Amino acid sequence: MMLASQMVRIALLTTHEAIQDVPSLLNQVDTITNIRITYQTMQQQMGIPNPRLALCGLNPHAGEQGHFGREEIDILAPALKVLAEQGIEVDGPLPADTLFSADMRQHYDAIVCCYHDQGLIPIKALSFGDTVNITLGLPFIRTSVDHGTALNRAGTGNISYTSLIAAIEMAQSQYRSIT
Repeated sequence: MMLASQMVRIALLTTHEAIQDVPSLLNQVDTITNIRITYQTMQQQMGIPNPRLALCGLNPHAGEQGHFGREEIDILAPALKVLAEQGIEVDGPLPADTLFSADMRQHYDAIVCCYHDQGLIPIKALSFGDTVNITLGLPFIRTSVDHGTALNRAGTGNISYTSLIAAIEMAQSQYRSIT
């Protein structure tokens, strides 16, 4: 899953999971696979030949050398080493609390996050209504809105379709990149 806007692109290692389950769901193989799929999608569907990627650490301050958890040391950093050996350079693991600052995020084409809210809080704060959900790793382009169905608003006239327009435009842009 990737959420994309004009401000930032966010890919996720895990999606809709309870926060208590996230550490046990992270592993090197899935991290490598997800980042490779993100990298390839950026190249093939978004027309970025050498995507610049960053990976958020799971823990505060990216674990601070093991003081706040070992996932960065035991899982994330080793996965990035394997990717580097395969020619995919990814900065990280970096602290999420600074990575989304305007100064830091401008250096990256996409930021990979460990869990749902780590990535969706910043992108929705920056771009709510203009963000697109892109399904990664499919043999075809799939985009959708950045929110749920809002059935409670149906028929009220209190709706916005800006994310739908953004999703259509993103799909068209991706299509032009592959043709």
